[in-house]
Amino acid sequence: MSVIPTEASVIITHVIGGLGNQMFQYAIGRALSLARGVPLRLDTQDFEGYALHNGFELERIFNIDAQPASGSDLRKVLGWRAFSPIRRRLFRKQLARFRGPSLFVDNLTGQRPQISAMPDMSYLMGNWQSEKYFKHAEDTIRSDFSFKFPPAGRNAELAEQISNSVAVSLHVRRGDIAANPASLAVHGLCSLDYYRRAVEYVTAQIAQPEFFIFSDDMPWVREYLQVEYPCHYIEHNNGPESYNDMRLMSLCRHHIIANSSFSWWGAWLDPRGDKIVVAPDRWFASEFDSSDIIPSTWTRM
Repeated sequence: MSVIPTEASVIITHVIGGLGNQMFQYAIGRALSLARGVPLRLDTQDFEGYALHNGFELERIFNIDAQPASGSDLRKVLGWRAFSPIRRRLFRKQLARFRGPSLFVDNLTGQRPQISAMPDMSYLMGNWQSEKYFKHAEDTIRSDFSFKFPPAGRNAELAEQISNSVAVSLHVRRGDIAANPASLAVHGLCSLDYYRRAVEYVTAQIAQPEFFIFSDDMPWVREYLQVEYPCHYIEHNNGPESYNDMRLMSLCRHHIIANSSFSWWGAWLDPRGDKIVVAPDRWFASEFDSSDIIPSTWTRM
């Protein structure tokens, strides 16, 4: 049954976190707005004073199709819940009964919201880390996540090198987790054994691979990660330019990702149907639900 949007209906998605998280949040909002035939608005208010990562990046990097949510948009969808301190508290599972009919939260615990149940006046808050939320709008999402500008300088050279080789991206995430005990307890780190097994799995299926290695802790990688194939260590894209690592990952033919939304998207943005993607079987060290995070065509290890 088709949904007839009411006058001035709107989908709002709350955007926060690093680039990979922002992309998941945008993707579900965009998919729902297309399904309901209403505009998408982005609530980026919480980036004010946000000191982590590189702030709100989607508009600067990609060809997204969404406008900022206005105060009027927020009040129209959420009513009294639009007040920012109240809205943030409603993320807590214990306060779920106060969310009302328009606020949907994915906090990776318990039953996750179903997109089919969301009306054409919805506010989305949370992680939404699953392709299932936007698979039906894949072509549009890929178009929206096309990069605004071509690679330049060293990145252009690497892009050419990747295109002329059997390139395998390999991502090691450590820096923002290893140094933070609270983050480490939630996310955990991929083991050296995981990378060893992943490299063996990929190289058993391809000839003459070259590994393009990305990490936020390259000294650790160089010391401990042994890969017996030609390797290129990508360590020049920092700060606001770090998104170029995702672009270079997406150009590779095969992928070994970390438990990271950043390298998840690096692999997903590669459109090849015959790509090999290896992902860690356990995405979180804690008990968060990660059953839907890895697409069915990827290999969990």
